[in-house]
Amino acid sequence: MSEKLVLTFDVGTQSTRAMLVGKKGQLEDVCQYNYETPYLSKIPGHAEQYPDFYFDAICRVSKELCERNKEKLQNVIAVTLTVIRDTVLCLDENNNALRNIIVWLDERQAKQDERFGPIKKLMFKLVKMEDTVKDQTKNSVCNWIMENEPEIWKKTAKYVMLPTYLNYKLTGRLCDSAANMVGHVPFDYKNRRWMSKNSLTRCVCNVPSEKLCELVPSGETIGTIGKQVSELTGIPEGLPLIATGSDKGCETLGLSVLKDNQAAVSFGTSATVQMMVRDYFEPQKFLPAYPAVPNDMYNPEFQVYRGYWMVSWFVKEFAAEEKREAKEKGWSVERVLDSHLDDVPPGCDGLVLQPYWRAGMANPLAKGAMIGFSDAHTRRHFYRAIIEGIDLALLDGMKTMEKQSGKKITEIFVGGGGSKSPTVCQILSNVTGLPVKCIQTHEACGLGSSMVAFVAKGEFKDYEEATKSMVQISRTYEPDMKTHELYMKIYQNVYSKMYKRLEPLYKRLRKKVLTSNI
Repeated sequence: MSEKLVLTFDVGTQSTRAMLVGKKGQLEDVCQYNYETPYLSKIPGHAEQYPDFYFDAICRVSKELCERNKEKLQNVIAVTLTVIRDTVLCLDENNNALRNIIVWLDERQAKQDERFGPIKKLMFKLVKMEDTVKDQTKNSVCNWIMENEPEIWKKTAKYVMLPTYLNYKLTGRLCDSAANMVGHVPFDYKNRRWMSKNSLTRCVCNVPSEKLCELVPSGETIGTIGKQVSELTGIPEGLPLIATGSDKGCETLGLSVLKDNQAAVSFGTSATVQMMVRDYFEPQKFLPAYPAVPNDMYNPEFQVYRGYWMVSWFVKEFAAEEKREAKEKGWSVERVLDSHLDDVPPGCDGLVLQPYWRAGMANPLAKGAMIGFSDAHTRRHFYRAIIEGIDLALLDGMKTMEKQSGKKITEIFVGGGGSKSPTVCQILSNVTGLPVKCIQTHEACGLGSSMVAFVAKGEFKDYEEATKSMVQISRTYEPDMKTHELYMKIYQNVYSKMYKRLEPLYKRLRKKVLTSNI
């Protein structure tokens, strides 16, 4: 009898992929659609997409994959879906979209001062939470819609995350897993449920309870593929759609990170380091640990919001020469850039980059910064400084999580686009001083998502058994400890001090830049 398969969709920021995954972790086939326009930006700072853009992308890759794998479709036991986080829609009473999707890259901001009464303002100030609360209130898209599109908000029956909407499009049920509720919504991350009306921070994004979706545990069947969806996608009618979790959560599981001494690093559009733990703790002050795909675990996370997007930014702004070289060699521009990383010594001859091209929850005032320029530096120094800066930021996050949890990270598993580069992986190992492990595929998100279905359908007794069968370590990068000592000197003497030293200037820029009265 042929081996059972799971049909998995990975809906990302820049592409959608469909894949057939087997019980040994093998990818029977993959179909990818790269978006020509990842997001619409009619107003600077806005990032939107048409309501059915992502569903249409699923139909496109699914149709192609199913068409060329007709015989294998009879072995598919379930469908799963893993999707980008903090991307939202407003739906009317018939679950039709009222406006474009707002993508997580969006930078619009709401006002915040009128939302808190004097007592809460005082409470936030006393616990030194004032700046974080203000920042998160301004960055909550629901607040912006309430202020700027009140007629849309009045008609909004449901305010949902993108995976929730895609679940509905595939099955007709507006429902999602707790492991997908990662974003600016009133969610109680520790207890995996919506916040109560009296929760202290409910006021940050106070979406009425009736506008929120139904929640289920990951592993539960959301619904089945109906006839109409089957015709649109090629997916066999009647297959169950199993609830999984967010792309980062599925990636951590797919990298086989299940122990609290392990960390999953994702070199994606947003670079992250996640742990998988049973005991809840805040990875940074006022920052929640997210609900993991396994229903009894959590994913504490540190995030560099623009992460490997910075590579795309560098290519666009500075890599004309590398583009010509890539065309001549038939390579990607990123491969050309990575091939020159070792032309620059570790530490970039004193050039240090702080990669906060977009501020985060724990450092809401931050801006990007680079110090140490001299006439000896070139564009290649700049590029390596980006890679090292991201790694130093992730190291900083790891150290903070270790301090918060009392756990010690001893090994790293890496995924995302950057993990395709041996040099990038080696730099990460040298910066952290830890072994960095790559698995047999770069499709860790899809692999983790499919594991949920295999466990839910009884093919494996638990996630430990699933990872043993489905994940193989393809390569381990061991740190060069002499180089690590250099990086630790840079980290301790320069990088770890940069934010605090620059914070007063960031605050001044934030308050005065619009008036040019710095």
